This record gives sequence, C-alpha cells and structure tokens, in this order.
Amino acid sequence: MARYRTEQPFAGPPEVAFGYLADFEHVAEWDPGVSEAVRLDDGPVGVGTRFRVVVKTGPLVYEVVEHDPGRRIRLVAETATLRSDDVITVLPAPGGATVTYDADLTLRGWARVLSPLLGLGFDRIGDKAAAGLRARLAVLASGSGG
Repeated sequence: MARYRTEQPFAGPPEVAFGYLADFEHVAEWDPGVSEAVRLDDGPVGVGTRFRVVVKTGPLVYEVVEHDPGRRIRLVAETATLRSDDVITVLPAPGGATVTYDADLTLRGWARVLSPLLGLGFDRIGDKAAAGLRARLAVLASGSGG
C-alpha cells in the first residue's frame, strides 16, 4: 500500500472549496496525472455518485462511499489490480479553510508483487497533484476560478 496526504490552505469560504472538490470531475483541472474526469450520473453529489477518471494506466470509476456535506467525502475506485481510496476533508480555519487530501493506493492480485515500488512513484505523482491543487485553490479563492 502507498499513501499520500497533503494539507492545503484555502483563503475562501470552506463550502466553496468543498463544493468544488466534491464534484470530482474537477480533478482533471488540478491533477496532472488525470487526463479526463467525467461524472457518470445526475443530481446532487452524494453516496453512490460515480466519476470516470482517466489516468495513464487507464480509466478508473470512483464512487462516493461516504459524504458529509460541506466537510468530508470519500471516493473509492477498484479494479482487478488496484484499489484507490481517497478522502477529502475541508475544515474551517482562520482566514478560510484547510483542505486535506488523503489517498491510499493498494495493489491487488498479481500486481501485489510491485507493492515495494509503489510508494516511490506514488510520492512523485502526489507531489505534482498537491502542487496543482494548491494552485487551483488559490485561483478558486480569488473568485476567478469558480
């Protein structure tokens, strides 16, 4: 298993950051490892909402498995060879909010033999995504990126 966690400040209302991040279609705007993200259903985001996210290794379908509106969302994607478990938390903080993105990636099946190498690559991918998230949150907080 590999884990990546980042905390980012948001200089705007917490509900703005949460609304943006909970709509996981936006992941393609800030994570350079994602080439496309599309919502697969309609209505408000909640438990059961699904997103198709395309990464270098192929498409993943993330499903919202926990949803605490305005505060926390958990999305899980599973294939025969991996499981991605992502938790986004937005908490009020002085001057805005703190956004925490916590991702666990676990290889499954035959791919488990590659687990010792997973952390190295996942850290690099996570660092790039964290930088993109930080930049996108700054734009969103300025009011020009909503």
